[in-house]
Amino acid sequence: MDTKDVADLLKDLIENSRDGALGFAECAKHVQSQELKSLFTERSAACERAAQELESCLARYGGRPDSGGTAAGALHRGWVSLRGNLSTHSDLAMLEECERGEDAGVARYRNALQKELPPDVRELLQRHYDGARRTHDQIKALRERYRAQTA
Repeated sequence: MDTKDVADLLKDLIENSRDGALGFAECAKHVQSQELKSLFTERSAACERAAQELESCLARYGGRPDSGGTAAGALHRGWVSLRGNLSTHSDLAMLEECERGEDAGVARYRNALQKELPPDVRELLQRHYDGARRTHDQIKALRERYRAQTA
C-alpha cells in the first residue's frame, strides 16, 4: 500500500470515528437511564480520542484530515434523533441504534486490517478494532438486557 492509499484509509477511519463520536453523543441525548447516558458520553469521547490518534498517524503520512463526518453518519444521526423522539422504549431504541453503528465501525476496521499496512498503522488500527469490538459486545449485552426487561 503506498503512502497515498494509507492516507486515504486513515481519512476514512477518521470520518468513521467522528461519526461514532457524534452518534454516541446524539444517543446520549435520548436516553433516560443514567447508566446509558454515561456510557454513551464516555464512548463519544473515546471515539473523538481515536480520531485524534488517527489524525496524528495521518500527519506522519503527509495527509490532512477532512472536516466532519460522512453523509451516511449524518443520515444515521438523523434517524437516531427521529427514533428517539418517537419511541416509547427510548433506551432500548438507542441501544439498538448504537449497536447498528458499532456493527458498521467494526466492519470498516476489519476491512482496513485486511490490507497491506505499515506496521505502525496496523498496530494502531488493531488496537482501535479491538476497542470497537469490546464496545460492540458491551452494547449488545446491554441491548439484550433491556430487551428482556421490556418483554
